[in-house]
Amino acid sequence: MANILVMPKLGLTMSEGVISNWRKQEGDIIKKGEILFDVETDKLTNEYEAINEGVLRKILVSSGTVPVLAPVAIIGDEDEDITELLSRTGAGEAEKTDVKTDNNAKPSTVAAVTGGRVKASPRAKKIAAELGVDINLIKGSGPDGSITENDIKNYLEKEKENKKKVSPAALLAAENIGVDISKIEKDTRIMKDDVIKFKLSEELQRFAAPQEFRKPMSAMRRIIAKRMLESKQVSPTVTFNIKVDITAMKQFREEIKETAKISYNDILVKVLSRILLEFPLLNSSVDESDIITRNYVNIGVAVALPEGLLVPVVKYANVKGLKEISEEIKTMAEKARNNELSPDELTGGTFTISNLGMYGIESFAPIVNQPEVAILGVNSIREEAVVVNGELKIKPMMNLSLTADHRVVDGAVAAEFLAKLKDYIEKPGLLLL
Repeated sequence: MANILVMPKLGLTMSEGVISNWRKQEGDIIKKGEILFDVETDKLTNEYEAINEGVLRKILVSSGTVPVLAPVAIIGDEDEDITELLSRTGAGEAEKTDVKTDNNAKPSTVAAVTGGRVKASPRAKKIAAELGVDINLIKGSGPDGSITENDIKNYLEKEKENKKKVSPAALLAAENIGVDISKIEKDTRIMKDDVIKFKLSEELQRFAAPQEFRKPMSAMRRIIAKRMLESKQVSPTVTFNIKVDITAMKQFREEIKETAKISYNDILVKVLSRILLEFPLLNSSVDESDIITRNYVNIGVAVALPEGLLVPVVKYANVKGLKEISEEIKTMAEKARNNELSPDELTGGTFTISNLGMYGIESFAPIVNQPEVAILGVNSIREEAVVVNGELKIKPMMNLSLTADHRVVDGAVAAEFLAKLKDYIEKPGLLLL
């Protein structure tokens, strides 16, 4: 019995998906569990597996955005009548629709060509032949774009005027090196040097062989573009920078490396999960005229991929240990690279951390991940000369960049937050209190 396949709902927040690639064609035999097509949702690409066996009788949506539970294909027996199903999905009517032509289209003013011949009056053709004029170069002003005697006269006058603007030496040079003098645009008289420069420009362009390539944005890129634009339009943000001495944090990592391989990011997530509860405004969101604060912390950790950026979320980080947070971040980063994250693992964040330190970045202004109100940018670690108790010492210093929504977070609050963060980083033992 034939069945209608619909766009699956792959997460609690999913409302639509983008079909980006069909793995099967109409008429193919389908087995249960085979991949039928790829669905891009929010920032993920998922593979849709067949749940029924049969023949792929009709692809209703070959590509593009489809609402959840909307029909996308029909699977049935090879000789089964699917007319009723096509009618129910609206595909039957769509196939009957004829392409409409535009009866109001206006004729071109360029010389009309019919059956490979230029349209022109007999008189115009005769004059063009006598004067040695290439009639194909003339735009017609007559009925249906046909060339008239006046068109030829006007063309000759224009050519004569053009010759007045070209020096004899330029004409000779153009003929010798193969330059079409009419392509040189200049208000004053065209000289020999102009012809040579034009030729060199033509040769440079030919050698460079410039090309432009266009391709549609992926669903991930479209979502990123949309959200980044919305964030800049919605949030009046300010970015605050602070330098911290990571000597103690570096030593802490070294001391526990035999027990657990902890990254600086892991430690920062744990520290943030603690102090964000002390600064609830930085862990909040805005809903129209309301500010929503929380007694829990869900930290998004940005993961860079070749095609874009994913932000898996460490849920309830404030009640998790450092080792558990570290393992969860590693697992989700691997899943992100393998396109295995579920939509629910990408939602619910209350604060985001974005680390560009591995690329040598010293400072940047990260964009707030809506509907959150703050994001922390982590920069590279650099050995710097620092004055400590009147003595010059070399210390490993890290720059942190906090971007905050000024609708909720005032500058003083952001400054206090960064000062507390600096205190915890430089004295990681505070996590034990």
